[in-house]
Amino acid sequence: MRLVFASNNAHKLEEVRAIMPAGINIMSLREIGFTEEIDETGTTLEENSRIKAAAVAAFVHDRMTECPDAGKIDGVFADDTGLEIDALHGAPGVYTARWYKMECSNDGMMECSNDETQIFAANRAKALRELAGCSDRGAQFRTVITLIMLSDRSVRQVEGIVRGRIADEEYGEGGFGYDPLFIPDGYDKTFGELPSSVKNGISHRSRALQALVNTLQ
Repeated sequence: MRLVFASNNAHKLEEVRAIMPAGINIMSLREIGFTEEIDETGTTLEENSRIKAAAVAAFVHDRMTECPDAGKIDGVFADDTGLEIDALHGAPGVYTARWYKMECSNDGMMECSNDETQIFAANRAKALRELAGCSDRGAQFRTVITLIMLSDRSVRQVEGIVRGRIADEEYGEGGFGYDPLFIPDGYDKTFGELPSSVKNGISHRSRALQALVNTLQ
């Protein structure tokens, strides 16, 4: 089975390929020639996940119609992930990736960076500021995946959740995004400290992908 993962995030692509079982070939957007920017206009993880999957599925469908010999692709899936912090009433949620950029874009005194590493660092710093002095550090990562099968345009949506807490400072240099801040339940180390083999076995994305695989069996 060949599936396109609708993401330009190299970290996510590497993680997805490591998690998915043998027999499912994961293609990147670059491999299919998709270079468009997708506007994530949804207000929920479910909406954004579906928007991304639908945009890439339409592209693949048109490409396969124009060039049937280009190679069979069975489906397209996209994910949207949110960090939901209990004390912040579920924020940043659907705005997780652009939390810092939303803040700086509303402040003429602040300059927004487009560098991924700097954005991740600024997001983590904002999380620590928001929770300064707060004893409730509970949080969860939630991933929603939407799969669109090209044969019948059927849509399947699944989710994966991992509970944990936000550390009082950053620990570890592994992973990406908020990983150096998030300590999953049952562990005393952040996702940034845990080996990728451990993280990939318990992460929100891993659980969502397993739920996705279950729908394919």
